[in-house]
Amino acid sequence: MKHRNRLEIIALILQNAVEANGATQKRIMYKAYLSYHHLKSYLVLLRQNELLFYDEFRRTYKTTEKGERFLHIYYGLNEVVSMTNSIISR
Repeated sequence: MKHRNRLEIIALILQNAVEANGATQKRIMYKAYLSYHHLKSYLVLLRQNELLFYDEFRRTYKTTEKGERFLHIYYGLNEVVSMTNSIISR
């Protein structure tokens, strides 16, 4: 697996929690290929920044509207970088 930066990991977590019913901690951990220790620190960070919401009743995480905006911007920027790289490499 290639080295991932912090933004890539955050996007993976948010993308996994965007589903209608949210995602469990275990599901996010496996889908994002994170250790339990790393996952916990990211979940705290994302909740503090209001990108992720924890439903205590269902015990699931759900991406907030702010988190969905982050994903939209993140994927848009990745597309621009990809286009730029293809232009530069010509």
